[in-house]
Amino acid sequence: MEYYDLLGVTKGASTQDIKKAYRKLALRYHPDTNKGDKAAEEKFKKISEAYAVLSDSEKKQQYDTYGSSDFGKRYSQEDIFKNFNMDDMFRQFGFGGSGSTGRFQTNMGGGDRNSFSSVFGHAAGGGCNGGGCQQPVKGQDRTYQLSVTLEDVLNGSEKSIALRNGGSQQNVTVQIPKGIEAGKKLRLKGKGGQAPPGGLPGDLFLKVDITPHKNYIRDGADLIFEQKIPFSKACLGAKVDVETLDGKKFKVNVPAGIQGEAKLRLKGHGLPGGSRNGRGDLFVKVAVDIPKDLSDEQQEMIEKLQEIGL
Repeated sequence: MEYYDLLGVTKGASTQDIKKAYRKLALRYHPDTNKGDKAAEEKFKKISEAYAVLSDSEKKQQYDTYGSSDFGKRYSQEDIFKNFNMDDMFRQFGFGGSGSTGRFQTNMGGGDRNSFSSVFGHAAGGGCNGGGCQQPVKGQDRTYQLSVTLEDVLNGSEKSIALRNGGSQQNVTVQIPKGIEAGKKLRLKGKGGQAPPGGLPGDLFLKVDITPHKNYIRDGADLIFEQKIPFSKACLGAKVDVETLDGKKFKVNVPAGIQGEAKLRLKGHGLPGGSRNGRGDLFVKVAVDIPKDLSDEQQEMIEKLQEIGL
């Protein structure tokens, strides 16, 4: 379910409206007021997750840009609650800091890892809130490098990866979300190292690397395409052919007297993740092509231009 729907607010709601909506729901579904009610506990988890994202400007921007499905591929639940201080928030809402309330504050805020896991189901052995029982051993997490192209970033894609684990090979499929950035990690739960009997397998993290493109340079959601033109066209102006990453062709007007390193913009022809959840822009960077070798005729003409001050 969408985070905005969970809190009963619109996408344009202010930070104060989001906080007010969460406070109302938290008071209603908090475990202290619904002891033993598993449905209320699940609801409390979901609205708290929604608030943790929508109350954080950076996470909210990512959620608004990529949507709930792609956001879930980019952020694990630990990532969502990282640096989220529920202690302070619940004190503001009128809950104390001890007993079962304190336990849920710890679980949600990222304090004791075992307690956090028991509430949100990241590990077996839920109920070991006080650390009195031993958690099953988890297999080792693994990180692989995953190379994707700019075309993958533009359109999203599906890639099949061959994994070797415990002497056997397994093919897994991973979805590459649109607009993904270099350095981001995609998590494949349970695809990491094997665990001892009774334990849970580790996770596989695919660290994204963007393969350099022969024509375009990425700058966030924008693309830069370098177009070389001769000196005469820089002086007199010209029209040049430009092709976008998705194969659309344009004739771009280069104004007379354009200066070196100037950029001409094709709005909305960059990568996903631009303003208002759209696409970035394609910038045509104009560079004057100075020939290394001149013919006799060119040499003579350049000398004449020099004589008249050009």
